[in-house]
Amino acid sequence: MEKHRAAALFDLDGVVFDTEPQYTLFWGEKGKLYHPEIADFEQRIKGQTLVQIFDGWFAGQEAVQQEIVADLKLFESQMDYEYVAGIEDFLKALREEGIATAVVTSSNEEKMRNVYGSHPEFKGYFDRVLTSEFFPRSKPEPDCYLIGAEVFGLPVSRCVVFEDSFNGLKAGRSAGMSVVGLSTTNAPESICGLCEVVIPDFRGFGVEKMLGLLA
Repeated sequence: MEKHRAAALFDLDGVVFDTEPQYTLFWGEKGKLYHPEIADFEQRIKGQTLVQIFDGWFAGQEAVQQEIVADLKLFESQMDYEYVAGIEDFLKALREEGIATAVVTSSNEEKMRNVYGSHPEFKGYFDRVLTSEFFPRSKPEPDCYLIGAEVFGLPVSRCVVFEDSFNGLKAGRSAGMSVVGLSTTNAPESICGLCEVVIPDFRGFGVEKMLGLLA
């Protein structure tokens, strides 16, 4: 196994891709349809896997679950996967500095096939892509990020998490890692207590700043 200096572990939606506004619209509509009594349904489910959403909000409703799955598959096949500003340059710089990179996402392999179709270069930016199938428990539990450290043979003290959702930020913090919050989904003041630093995107955030969090 190649020995890395450190690892950068990235959530996908809202961190690598600016897709959260699209998901907010999708789940907002589902909330209005199936849970009109919950005004902020789309906010409550952020960072959760589909299994978690179904267990928490649609348990025993198999017909509804099937309908949501079908709608979500269609929605994700038509989504715009636009990179968060500056991340491609940041990922290239990390690779040049010998820092391991991984996507650590609640998305499943089927969703990732849409990503690979939209961005054939995507896999070249990351050493590993860890999807929901890898994790026994989902965010806000720390399992996914602990596995991220394990696959690179690194202690948690040498890993930096990049997250946007409350559940993801809590997962990184619970894993004992340094956490960078992206304000792509939530206001900076609402997430600042869950991370070391908040950034709007990756422009102006370089490798040295990331390594400075590990000093």
